[in-house]
Amino acid sequence: MDPYLLLALAIYFTAMLAIGLFAFKTNDASVSGFLLGGRKVGPAVTALSAGASDMSGWMLMGLPGAMYISGLASSWIGVGLLIGAWCNYTFVAPRLRTYTEVTNSLTIPDFLESRFKDNTRLLRIISAVVIIIFFAIYTSSGVVGGGKLFESAFELPYELGLYITAGIVVVYTLFGGYLAVSMTDFVQGCIMFVALIMVPVVAIFQLGGISETGTIIEQVNAEAFNLVNGVSAIAIVSSMAWGLGYFGQPHIIVRFMAISGVKELKVARKIGMSWMLVTLIGALSVGLTGLAYVQQMQLSLSDPETIFILLSNTLFHPFISGFLLAAILAAIMSTISSQLLVTSSSLATDLYHEFIDRQAPQNKVLLVSRISIFLVAALAIYIAHDRDSSILSLVSNAWAGFGASFGPLILFSLFWKHTTRAGAIAGMLTGAITVLVWIYAPIGTDNQPLSSQLYEIVPGFLAATIAIVIVSKATKSSSAALQGDFVSMEKKLS
Repeated sequence: MDPYLLLALAIYFTAMLAIGLFAFKTNDASVSGFLLGGRKVGPAVTALSAGASDMSGWMLMGLPGAMYISGLASSWIGVGLLIGAWCNYTFVAPRLRTYTEVTNSLTIPDFLESRFKDNTRLLRIISAVVIIIFFAIYTSSGVVGGGKLFESAFELPYELGLYITAGIVVVYTLFGGYLAVSMTDFVQGCIMFVALIMVPVVAIFQLGGISETGTIIEQVNAEAFNLVNGVSAIAIVSSMAWGLGYFGQPHIIVRFMAISGVKELKVARKIGMSWMLVTLIGALSVGLTGLAYVQQMQLSLSDPETIFILLSNTLFHPFISGFLLAAILAAIMSTISSQLLVTSSSLATDLYHEFIDRQAPQNKVLLVSRISIFLVAALAIYIAHDRDSSILSLVSNAWAGFGASFGPLILFSLFWKHTTRAGAIAGMLTGAITVLVWIYAPIGTDNQPLSSQLYEIVPGFLAATIAIVIVSKATKSSSAALQGDFVSMEKKLS
């Protein structure tokens, strides 16, 4: 490995660990401090933390790779994500922040149990299990990205990349909790922002300008700038449906629960949406300019998902390249850390504290949270050992699982006061089961899963919505007792 490249990575890793240590020293030594930073996080950190933990390695590897292959026809995912993120900030965030403060909820399962006065504890158990299952898949996608990065960029074994990526994240998350995750996400979001501007701009400059780059792209792929090339209406719906997933992503909406106040959310939305727009355009540009650069320089590229790595190594001095490649690590690590924290919170507070040892002191719950972080990371590494795993495929499966099981339920719990506990349980189970059947059951054309024809979040989201409405109406006699906190939230928002 080039010594300049190694130096850049060493600086990056040291900075992440230093932030984790700082958070450990300054954080409130309580469960609330560890899981939500004491609800004192500012709008800028909230916005970039939500963005960085949202986008993960697929933004710098999966999305550019898709653009490299298909051109602008792959950009529909970005359109759907922009719309979904804006709706999430505008409609979900204020109500969720207010409601979780009214009920003093620290986790999503905690919020759902409080919202529906669930004395049976079924909502907490089911939601915690859903989080653990889908985050194991989601976290593994980030670890796969780390393995691919170390193998293709640093010429190190894929397996070693898995352990380095997960190991650094585990260390700073283990000690610093939510504050460390948010602060590192902020720095990582800045790195991603700069990298996704620099790489396509320098590539275009090297190719002779925008018009020359466009000409080369069209020579390689005449339909590269055609938004609907080879894309059916169902495919466009499937891509844009990614935006539906935002309402149910625990590692994103937990940011809204931790912000210092509802009024700060408007500032966070402006920062977050601006960051997202620029980085998505940058990611799409990397794929297109990479296509032109590979053709013009007659380079070989075996894996389209590594186009950002190739451009970083080819266009820049190794020291600068090291920081650009750190952007991929930043995207990967920011997502992994958020997912590890949310999963550990479900294991420690929603399962262990509530069902195994209700009298456990806070320091013991924190210890279980930290052990859980380590165990979930180990499971993700195990899943990631399948080196043929597609980053975008793993992310899409987990995104759909959360979007369908939690998305409709979060919306109904915040906006429809007649939602009942039975309706909530039915919706969550229906959404999760529909997604799993759609992904794994060979009942489509030629025994292929139905997900090859329509993205699983669409039927999952619709089925969960129908289940919530039908079951809630059938059990509406039990909804009156659930409206007290709902009314308190409405008054506080007004």
